[in-house]
Amino acid sequence: MSNIHVAVIGAGSISEMHLKSYQNNPDVVLYAICDLNEERAKAKADKYGIPHVYTDYKKLLADPKIDAVSICTWNNSHAPISIAALEAGKNVLTEKPLCKTVEEALAVEAAVQRSGKILQVGFVRRYASNTAIVKSFVDNGELGEIYYAKASCIRRLGNPGGWFSDIERSGGGPLIDVGVHVIDLCWYLMGRPKVKSVSGNAYKKLGNRANVKNLAFYKAADYDASHNTVEDMANAMIRFENGASLLVDVSFTLHAKEDELTVKLYGEKGGAELEPELSIITEKYDTILNLTPQINNLSFDFVAGFQQELNYFIEVCQGKKETLSPVQDGVEMMKILCGIYESSAQGKEIHF
Repeated sequence: MSNIHVAVIGAGSISEMHLKSYQNNPDVVLYAICDLNEERAKAKADKYGIPHVYTDYKKLLADPKIDAVSICTWNNSHAPISIAALEAGKNVLTEKPLCKTVEEALAVEAAVQRSGKILQVGFVRRYASNTAIVKSFVDNGELGEIYYAKASCIRRLGNPGGWFSDIERSGGGPLIDVGVHVIDLCWYLMGRPKVKSVSGNAYKKLGNRANVKNLAFYKAADYDASHNTVEDMANAMIRFENGASLLVDVSFTLHAKEDELTVKLYGEKGGAELEPELSIITEKYDTILNLTPQINNLSFDFVAGFQQELNYFIEVCQGKKETLSPVQDGVEMMKILCGIYESSAQGKEIHF
């Protein structure tokens, strides 16, 4: 099939991963870029040799030469831009989360069905090599039924500020920003069971902590320590219709000794840890074994993960594969995330 002409909407920090990955793919023509900040869009266009620059995504979508778009904008614009792109006949890769609300998610799903085009949700961890290894063990029955999982993504200091800490643009804090990755990773490897109920807590206790000195962390381009309307941390127990459960906690900032990233799965015949390092736990001849796969990276490789995700998306656009992260999964994930926030606000378990 001929090359796929791609446009990137949103020229902020995450767009760099998309642009680099597309540039590395011989089947891609980087055709257009769009950002509300024209200067920023032009800078990316110059860096990557992109011929067309826009500040209005609707004008970009009117170009019939564009086959596919990556949406790298604020969370509150994911749904309207996705719907417009699908209706314009483009295949879509939208950064996670799919949107801000379940209602928006259902509207995007309806647009996918109407248009007949593909929407791939940016659950990048699904495309990583260590995920694929565990998935192969699960699919071949090596671990048995996965009935419990737990995940933590704890930052002791790391509220990026800017749009990340503005609930109107982001939809939430660490839960919707980084929690979505570890929740989705566990849920995907558990077989994507339907959610039954969630019980969650979201805390706003520490704020931005701009007073802390001598410890650096990532800050958004529009960082403003005085504006913070999202949670510091959240935790949840998620129950599924098949009886399985998932325990999760995440934070932008917490009085913790150190940052922590753990992802663990427990099955009837064995277990697996994806973070901080990949390990398979099994039992042979009445002896417990901890197996360490011999691979290049035992934890998530950020750059390689994005390359694999975007390569996969291009093959989906070419009709060679079906996406690993369809819009339906984005809808189910919004049910979980919004359910956790609702549970915290109401102080009770939410049932679906």
